[in-house]
Amino acid sequence: MPADLAASSSPSPSPSPSSSSSSVSPASPASEAPRTSAAGVAAMLGSGLSTQIGAATASFAFPVIGPLGVVAVRQYVAALVLIAVGRPRLRAFTWRQWWPVLLLAGVFGTMNLSLYTAIDRVGLGLAVTLEFLGPLAIALAATRRRVDAACAVLAAAGVVTLMRPQPSTDYLGLAVGVLGGACWAAYILLNRTVGRRIPGAQGSAAAAGLSALAFLPIGVLVAVHHPPTPTALACAVAAGVLSTAVPYLVDLFTLRHVPPAAFGLFMSVNPVLAALVGWIGLGQRLGLLDAAAIAAVVTANAASILTSRR
Repeated sequence: MPADLAASSSPSPSPSPSSSSSSVSPASPASEAPRTSAAGVAAMLGSGLSTQIGAATASFAFPVIGPLGVVAVRQYVAALVLIAVGRPRLRAFTWRQWWPVLLLAGVFGTMNLSLYTAIDRVGLGLAVTLEFLGPLAIALAATRRRVDAACAVLAAAGVVTLMRPQPSTDYLGLAVGVLGGACWAAYILLNRTVGRRIPGAQGSAAAAGLSALAFLPIGVLVAVHHPPTPTALACAVAAGVLSTAVPYLVDLFTLRHVPPAAFGLFMSVNPVLAALVGWIGLGQRLGLLDAAAIAAVVTANAASILTSRR
């Protein structure tokens, strides 16, 4: 998600004149609406799968360059994609615009590093579920309904189950996963601020560029001390493309054709997709209690959105 969530975390992009006219034109047949909805759902599914497959692909590079090296490469890819799309005019930024961009750049790198470190230590499904707690916490904290309190209790029960003490529990991996969730929450809030103060995707693009610059010396050190093999480098680049470029561009389309509530609801599927990709692609099997805990977190988010009055 997340770099992958720049579009979903910030305010929805305004449809282009061509897309808005085609979607509301009186000449369009009524049958276009179901097809548009189906296209949006297919796009969300593809985006989620791309993100999780990218994360799984990154894990193949961990033994050679480690999570730090993979994150460095991913930051470079994210910067190239977002700068090409956002085209930030940095000289026009004021300090009021710069300070949330600087914070966003720091959170951007920390979020990805914590996620990949957690994936390396506790597996894809558990790591993504722990990171998903960030946006879930923001969603539940924004309302005061009884149903949201019940959803919070359900999600908390899932987290307690996931983090229950066991002889083989990797507490550092769990802690890093929770840190990833906190970073994702901060990422969402900062993106909202940046989106209000800087037009288009310029703010996110500037933050991605700064983050990539910060990781440039780190990438050089990793390359010197742990020279990447062609396979490891290809996996890291593929992870950046699948987990950044594809989701970002797909989300730009999705947010124009799918209501925000439906988009948020579908985001609940990401921990499930991560568990499936981890199981099928990496052989990371979850126990029954772990699977039930992930289901509890997903259900809490889905229930909160489905019962929303807005």
